[in-house]
Amino acid sequence: MLYNLHTHNYTANASVLEVVNRYPYEEIDVPYFSTGIHPWYIDESKVERHLAIIGQRLQMDNCLALGECGLDKRINMPLDLQQEVFEKQLLLAKKYNKPVILHLVAAFQELIAITDIIKPDVPMVVHGFSKNIQVVEQLLNKGFYLSFGKYLLRNPELSSVFAQVPEDRFFLETDTIEEGIEKVYEKAAEARNIDIENLKNIVTNNFKTVFKNG
Repeated sequence: MLYNLHTHNYTANASVLEVVNRYPYEEIDVPYFSTGIHPWYIDESKVERHLAIIGQRLQMDNCLALGECGLDKRINMPLDLQQEVFEKQLLLAKKYNKPVILHLVAAFQELIAITDIIKPDVPMVVHGFSKNIQVVEQLLNKGFYLSFGKYLLRNPELSSVFAQVPEDRFFLETDTIEEGIEKVYEKAAEARNIDIENLKNIVTNNFKTVFKNG
């Protein structure tokens, strides 16, 4: 079994467990999903309604995580609004004891400040990781997990960063790329200089630890 931490494209591949992103206004039409308010798509007039839907869905057994949600400093959405919506979602994750899949762009310090205050006490995974080893160490020291996919395939320099992440702290994903999760596993195994079976065991163990599923 392969595990895809975060995807928007359900493939119905029986050999892959996919955590499919489903926004609050989307139907649940997949075996396993995560749900949250993405900072790009905050609609102030609908936030409370969407939060109520998220609260209901987090109680479903096949809802494996809250997310993707987070902070993005490179968009026009006001950061204070992003932070307010993010904080409310973290409180829901804490209430229903669900892991969180994070979208983070240029806002790592804000993330750490918010989580230090709210203390969600649930596993939190920064998806689509693409930064340097210094950011890796900062996040690992705060207890975060990291998920790699698109940038591992696109940026050769990221392989050496990924190779230094402890084996109990990473996941693999496809997000919106056309390549399948198999390609990501191949690249990840190559970067860490291990065989695919070993990598599969590592990711499987991480998934079972964080998501209590599979």
